[in-house]
Amino acid sequence: MHPAILAIESSCDETAASIIVDGKVLNNIVATQFVHKNYGGVVPELASREHQKNIVPVVDEALKKAAINISDLDAVAFTQGPGLLGSLLVGASFARSIAMVNSIPLISVHHMQAHILSHFIDKPHPVFPFLCLTISGGHTQIILVIDYLKMKVLGETRDDAVGEAFDKGAKILGLPYPGGPLIDKYSKKGDENFVDFPVTELAGLDFSFSGIKTSLLYYLRDQQKKNRNFINDHLNDICASYQKALVKMLLIKLEQASKETGIKELAIAGGVSVNSFLRNSLDEKSKEMNWNVHYPKFEYCTDNAAMVAMTAHYKYINNQFEKADVKVDPRLKFPENEINF
Repeated sequence: MHPAILAIESSCDETAASIIVDGKVLNNIVATQFVHKNYGGVVPELASREHQKNIVPVVDEALKKAAINISDLDAVAFTQGPGLLGSLLVGASFARSIAMVNSIPLISVHHMQAHILSHFIDKPHPVFPFLCLTISGGHTQIILVIDYLKMKVLGETRDDAVGEAFDKGAKILGLPYPGGPLIDKYSKKGDENFVDFPVTELAGLDFSFSGIKTSLLYYLRDQQKKNRNFINDHLNDICASYQKALVKMLLIKLEQASKETGIKELAIAGGVSVNSFLRNSLDEKSKEMNWNVHYPKFEYCTDNAAMVAMTAHYKYINNQFEKADVKVDPRLKFPENEINF
């Protein structure tokens, strides 16, 4: 039963561990941090402290549920970046210690590459080559995926990520953190055509989401001059209109990438991929464009260790190991390959 790998994810505010054996994920243990809700966002110092408290019981539970001892492991993997420095250090230090004590290989994993490979945890799998829209609180990218470890960034955001635009928009509306899921929730009862927010279209396949937040802010400022209770009176409609504009910007670039590459096999990954309006819009667009769209299970959309484990499996069989002194990198670049397509 080899390779047996322990994977650790600690890039932000989720402490997670997973065991994978022969490419099959056996479990996915996640400890979510609730301490940040009072601060309107993740507090890095508090996050790293929570990771220190959670990592031992989370890893212990993963090993016990898989009925595997540390001595049975063939490798240990961790998220190298991007993410919060203090949080990344907790996971990396723990993994490094296990690797050194047990004399087993150490594997570093890029967080967003892991999100893409979450599609291979369960069937059906995307067929290579495919385009993957990676959307989270910190990233918005269109990735050309040729193979498990052969990928290239075709376009990305030049400022805010779409998840950040959701959360900051929610904050402007007075909604608690995390606000993105609340916008999706309230939108279901709203009129998406209530406000026609302008969308930003850059040349090429890059995104920009800073302008739409400003549009929302100025729109609400002007309306509240006329009606102090405007937000409360029209919250559902505002959320639906704002969400529609954000999703429209994603689909415009995804359609462009599909036409330029000729690829109709698509996938989405990352925390924002749970958004119901995005999924419904993609389903509708896929009928028009003849796309085959893949969605990860909800449990693999947000940060988790199963996706790290799956990436580590492919890196293990390709002998992609790290030295013990490998550094974490909060701004780790996406591991691109030279691809002529």
